[in-house]
Amino acid sequence: MTDANPTFDEWLKQGYDLGFCGPPICPEHDGIPMSNAEETILATEGDWCAFVVRLYQDATEKHGVELNHPPSTWRATNLGWYRLR
Repeated sequence: MTDANPTFDEWLKQGYDLGFCGPPICPEHDGIPMSNAEETILATEGDWCAFVVRLYQDATEKHGVELNHPPSTWRATNLGWYRLR
């Protein structure tokens, strides 16, 4: 990333490449804080994704999450994000 004003996607990809975070994922909805307006949309229009990004404290935590949560790996692959190992 060489641009002084990266896009959100470029910024997020850099965090992923450096191992600071996982890719955006959609967890199950219960437990997600929602406004009344969002609850109304969910009730009237159906399920929708609320993407979140998991931040990691260190490489051990990142490795443990990726071993236990396949979407953290395949979501990155679907975005074309390949980490050199």
